[in-house]
Amino acid sequence: MASVDSNSNWVLYILKCSDQTLYTGITNNLEHRLLAHQTGKGAKYTRGRAPLDLLHTENFHSKSSAAKREAAIKKLSRAKKLKLISQFYA
Repeated sequence: MASVDSNSNWVLYILKCSDQTLYTGITNNLEHRLLAHQTGKGAKYTRGRAPLDLLHTENFHSKSSAAKREAAIKKLSRAKKLKLISQFYA
């Protein structure tokens, strides 16, 4: 998993759900957001799909740039998302 840069305000993250599906989101407080997902108070999609594994993060200096990247990643197929993740950690 990539480290979170303390100079960045926004983080894009990809989670692997217990049913092996992938969830992509953005936040300005990753620790708080992950806790919300794990306790069923995060996105509707992740409720009931715990435990969740954090696979990937990317740091951004604005919500706008994080949201644009999120939209681009959400358009990718599962295979392309996994390839993207593997390129960061190869």
